[in-house]
Amino acid sequence: MTGSKLTAESVAAAPCIITELPGPKAKGIIERDDRVISPSYTRGYPFVIESGQGAVVRDVDGNTFLDYCAGIAVNSTGHNHPEVTKAIQEQAGQFLHMSGTDFYYENMVTLAERLSDTMPGAPNQKYKVFFSNSGAESVEGAIKLARYHTGRQNVISFYRSFHGRTFGAMSVTASKAIQKKHFFPLVPGVYHTYYPYHYRHPMGETPEATGESCLDLIRDSIFKMVCRPEELAAVIVEPIQGEGGYVVPPDNFLLGLQELAKEHGFLIIADEVQAGMGRTGKVWASNHVDGFFPDIMTSAKGIASGLPLGAIIAKDHVMNWEPGVHASTFGGNPVACAAALKTLDLLEGGLCDNATKQGAYLVEKLKVLQEKYEVLGDVRGRGLMVGVELITDAQTKGKAKPLRDAVVDKAFYNGLIILGCGENSIRFSPPLVITEEQTDKAVAIFEKTLIECMAAN
Repeated sequence: MTGSKLTAESVAAAPCIITELPGPKAKGIIERDDRVISPSYTRGYPFVIESGQGAVVRDVDGNTFLDYCAGIAVNSTGHNHPEVTKAIQEQAGQFLHMSGTDFYYENMVTLAERLSDTMPGAPNQKYKVFFSNSGAESVEGAIKLARYHTGRQNVISFYRSFHGRTFGAMSVTASKAIQKKHFFPLVPGVYHTYYPYHYRHPMGETPEATGESCLDLIRDSIFKMVCRPEELAAVIVEPIQGEGGYVVPPDNFLLGLQELAKEHGFLIIADEVQAGMGRTGKVWASNHVDGFFPDIMTSAKGIASGLPLGAIIAKDHVMNWEPGVHASTFGGNPVACAAALKTLDLLEGGLCDNATKQGAYLVEKLKVLQEKYEVLGDVRGRGLMVGVELITDAQTKGKAKPLRDAVVDKAFYNGLIILGCGENSIRFSPPLVITEEQTDKAVAIFEKTLIECMAAN
């Protein structure tokens, strides 16, 4: 099997573990990696990919796994989608690079037009696009744009948020303290407050009450004691928190932020790096909230089905900076743009609908397990952005982080690729091409793994 493409039969049979894990080839690559790769990378279990097709991946020793991680929500159309691969090959045969910051090429313009048409508020509201290479770079540019447009400096973000690892993006991040260790001082003028995480921090009887209480903290604490609203450039918010635990806020929270922005003249930056590009069943997670129209949106991850591309999409009157203020040599690379255009075709051609359908099915199956196992405290999400929170007991909702970590690692040895998020949650973010049969297998493996880990603990 090793060295050849995955066949329809091997995909249908996955997962299939035929060696001890890690296998001999994987061990050799990991040993080489240890000698030359930065130790800052977080590798949990020893998966060494050789190839992939759809939602199935194979390692270098011929073992196949179900991939419910998708490269951290990047491989939106699945591994090795033939239409995406064809688009990449065709563009690579024409030209690889010409720097869209200094010259013109059509597919970058076409992609900007297509992205603008997907935005909340389009077509009545017009948008402009700046292309970058990553989510962090998109966030950096969005903060710069907010400061430039408003003439103000300060930014509000939220606890448990993750926006990237460069200095501006890291400054608005409040996910894990280790991400900032030894890097202070950070960018000044950044303030954090609470995101409506009703399951763990209820501030009222309903999620909506928690949302309103979080808005009150901004009005009554931030604005009165920390940062005057007239000095605020922007609030940066994830419409669904990603690394923070796949937490879905109530609609009134996002709409309330927008009302505050209108009242005080600051901007709303919606960070859709992980939640966007069909993951929630709509092109943008923001599209789920009627009447929510962010001033600036950031994208990356799933936008080009695995190629490095990011975007800042802003209302046309907001993106009013002058030539030379901001640029990116590789942003909007033509090969990545070709992949992104085909990705949009596939999302609009059925993958968003499949994310809605399969996401509902996945949540239904996980909620059945939640009824059986007290350690599954909460199942939440939209589309194929689904989180499961592991707890010690229902009474205290203690965070079962050791169990969560054990389940994530053990699932690999049982043939399922998943990752954690937040302090004690597991994310299910598979490619948007998954089937019910694959979800049945994935949930069965998850249950088997959970039982094994609970017994071991």
